[in-house]
Amino acid sequence: MSVVRGEHLEVLEEHGAGSGRSMAWWGMILFIASEALIFANFIAAYLYLEIRNWNGPGWHLPSELTYPIINTIILICSSFPVHIAGRGIARGNQRQLKIGLFFTILMGAVFLGGQVYEYSGLFGIHFTQSSTIFGSAFFTLTGFHGLHVTVGAIFLLICLIRSIRGDFTARNHFAVQAAEMYWHFVDIVWIVVFSMIYLAPLALGR
Repeated sequence: MSVVRGEHLEVLEEHGAGSGRSMAWWGMILFIASEALIFANFIAAYLYLEIRNWNGPGWHLPSELTYPIINTIILICSSFPVHIAGRGIARGNQRQLKIGLFFTILMGAVFLGGQVYEYSGLFGIHFTQSSTIFGSAFFTLTGFHGLHVTVGAIFLLICLIRSIRGDFTARNHFAVQAAEMYWHFVDIVWIVVFSMIYLAPLALGR
């Protein structure tokens, strides 16, 4: 009887103590939470510097917002194909998985290319990380996010390669689920960063 109870306990622990979520899923949640705390620290530092400079000349990017807005829309929309990929493999649809992953990676690459293009334009007018305090805060925060998009795209690419090899099934696809969770996190963080850096100064008339 004790052996049976012990085996039952191990099964519950593996699947999140009966919650329907595996330990790996909760591990991914904790990892994302730790990453969110890092972003929170960067955002807090940015807000601190902004408040200290409140009576100053005002902080703003020396460029218009059309391209960053388009780039933002591309990244937000990339959440749809990655969700489609996850839903597809959950039903055993390999084709839907591959197509969803491919378009998510493509849109992520376009976003990164747009960020590099924006950086090159800012460097061209001598707006760099060392030019002003705002420049330092801007490039640190957006660059750190860009690093996460790069990591997420690599994660998705690995999943795509594995999907081509046929590694995932309807019952065994946690790597795809984890990649989807991470990508949604990256998108949500960018909405916060974009709103704070690009939109808030306009709303506050700075």
